[in-house]
Amino acid sequence: MKFETYHISSDIKRNLSELGFKRPTDIQFKAIPSILKGEDVLAVAQTGTGKTAAFAIPIIDRIHRMKTSKKSFGIKCIVMVPTRELAAQIGGVLNDLSRHTKVTTFAVFGGVEQDRQIKKLADGIDMLVATPGRMFDLISQGAINIKYIDTLVLDEADRMLDPGFIKDIMAIKKMLIQKHQTLFFSATINKEIKKLAFSQVKTSAIRIQISPEDPVSKNVTHFIMFVEMDDKRFFLRRFITDHPEAKIIVFVRTRVRAERVAKALERGGIVSVTLHGEKDQKERTSAMDGFKEGTTRILIATDVSARGIDIPDVNYVINYDLPDKDENYVHRVGRTGRGVKKGIAVSFCSTEEKERFEAIQAFLNKKIGVIPVSKKEYDYTVSLSNEEASIKEMIMEQEEWEKNRKKKSKKK
Repeated sequence: MKFETYHISSDIKRNLSELGFKRPTDIQFKAIPSILKGEDVLAVAQTGTGKTAAFAIPIIDRIHRMKTSKKSFGIKCIVMVPTRELAAQIGGVLNDLSRHTKVTTFAVFGGVEQDRQIKKLADGIDMLVATPGRMFDLISQGAINIKYIDTLVLDEADRMLDPGFIKDIMAIKKMLIQKHQTLFFSATINKEIKKLAFSQVKTSAIRIQISPEDPVSKNVTHFIMFVEMDDKRFFLRRFITDHPEAKIIVFVRTRVRAERVAKALERGGIVSVTLHGEKDQKERTSAMDGFKEGTTRILIATDVSARGIDIPDVNYVINYDLPDKDENYVHRVGRTGRGVKKGIAVSFCSTEEKERFEAIQAFLNKKIGVIPVSKKEYDYTVSLSNEEASIKEMIMEQEEWEKNRKKKSKKK
């Protein structure tokens, strides 16, 4: 089935064609008809399978038809997401999909000034993407009017329904009109979250689950390499050097680790950017834009960027540290192998992380291929990296000395 055969607006079909959308993915094929009917939907599908378009296409179509046939007032749909990066990304997708329609979309999130957001909201929008903190702040100021909202979407639903966000979700649902549509979309979901999700929707909600036996796209090939914690930086440096054209995301456990790994790569002459929650929004946006545009090909990140972020042509995901939660592995490696493209995930596993590795492997319900490393190769990688780093440090010290010498000469 092709999008051109769907009973949706010709303007949306034009947008889909211009964006290169020809046939719906499995999740789009199964979700769009139910959403068009106004049914509540709980959809679980692998990362990179087009979940955003699955809910955006029918909602934009419905609002567009409403505005074409009669005058429409206020925000009709709100999409709640857990991170700023995801809010900005989904906002961009909604803008692309609604380009030739009467539907206006906008994203609000923290870390940036409110004035521009308040002005845009005052001008009037139809679909709002928001992180909970900024959304409730703007509601309290009267900048967001939820009186006309009839559709609530929770993207990354398992994260939105965990203890950190569930009170916000329940609060917003109480504020909405009694009869509204609720849509949950996620790549992973456990029994507890599923039960909680169903408690927030109508009893007739449609449940859609794509490839439940494998939460990761078949386009991703998985590997594990057993490397001791203190030696991981040497193997990362070698991996990056051996793949000089590759676009790589390196996931670490904490912001401190992210900065340390970046410094270790810098000592080896490798440029990278870091992305984590301690950076201000300007720095986070700059890092993400630089990586997307190819200014830098190495992004070192914590799990703040593991969920939902769609970065084109990521060749490799490196789990420098194994994630604390099994589902975070799925979200991390889902940054590669998106759509129809292939990707590779390589995890570095230390002795103390082997139990974590076994749990992740069981969660995936598949064997992960081991990259064998002989003792000779292991020792060579460590010694080579140390030698290269020492040479580069000597060169940097020499350059610094030369700069200081020139400064002193000018003063004389």
